Amino acid sequence: MAFSWTNAKRPILALAPMAGYTDTAYRQLIKGIEPRVICFTEFTSADGLVHNSKMTWKQLDFNPNEERPLVAQIFGKRPENFARAAQMIEEMGIDAIDINMGCPAKKVVSSDHGSALLKNPCRAIELVEATVKATKLPVSVKTRIGSEKLDLPWFIQFCKDLESAGVALLSIHGRTAKQMYTGKADWEPIYEVKRHLKIPVIGNGDIKSVADARKKLGNLDGVMVGRGTMGNPWLMAEIAADFYGETYVAPKTFAEKLPTYLRHAELLVEYKGEEHGMKEMRKHFVHLIRGFDGASEARAQVVQISTLEEAKRVLNEVAEKLKDAHVVDTPTTFFKE
Repeated sequence: MAFSWTNAKRPILALAPMAGYTDTAYRQLIKGIEPRVICFTEFTSADGLVHNSKMTWKQLDFNPNEERPLVAQIFGKRPENFARAAQMIEEMGIDAIDINMGCPAKKVVSSDHGSALLKNPCRAIELVEATVKATKLPVSVKTRIGSEKLDLPWFIQFCKDLESAGVALLSIHGRTAKQMYTGKADWEPIYEVKRHLKIPVIGNGDIKSVADARKKLGNLDGVMVGRGTMGNPWLMAEIAADFYGETYVAPKTFAEKLPTYLRHAELLVEYKGEEHGMKEMRKHFVHLIRGFDGASEARAQVVQISTLEEAKRVLNEVAEKLKDAHVVDTPTTFFKE
């Protein structure tokens, strides 16, 4: 049965697209812990797909047995390339397409991509219409509550225009592009947009705990979690249990958490090769190693790890030193979603 946002389990629980993080290995990790999560790919260039960039195509690698339903997020500014990229994505067997209208990175905005489309709503609508026309897959949009500042009447109308153009779901980050990732996400405009739309709307920004997800859900159809999963991939299962009236107990000690991280390392090595995969894995290990005496020394070790066997040896040595010590999760703030 074809994927549909309308029929997706409520409340929807989605993994936010995060450049450099939500590759197939990370998505498989999250889905292995909580299969009901709907995952988005990394931020992927429509132009790169059309021009057959190997690096760009690599970002859309996925395991069809483990990751469905999967949403490919694309960015750009050329309607014709969005249309062709949408056809390519459909041919790959991916389940849905998301258009990025929210990335605030300067190099992205300077190219008139991402959140720059908030300043060019006509082009934004053209991109949606071209994509919807080119594919049978549901097309969604991820955006922010504004560019420089929030103009709520304008933003509501913009979202209504996206709906009229054929968007099947909106995910909204509760910050303006100018805010980048500073300050607190404002979810009130997201709730107001939902009151004016018929399509599903999900919110994104500052969900770091089950309590955050429960508090922020409000009248929305679901939540999207990004940075909160870093160092705590079990958060999705905890939120799902709360949303769906179940019980889930996440691992607490370093030793309990370690097998999951080593599995992540194995997936990255399988996907990117040992040299590249282990370099990528270092940043994930750093998130695991925090909240206990000697953590800084252990982090200094893991950022030098170059093989899977070395990772197993070093991390098991850390686990042996800690025994049953409780690891206090410390939120981090330098990821992009």
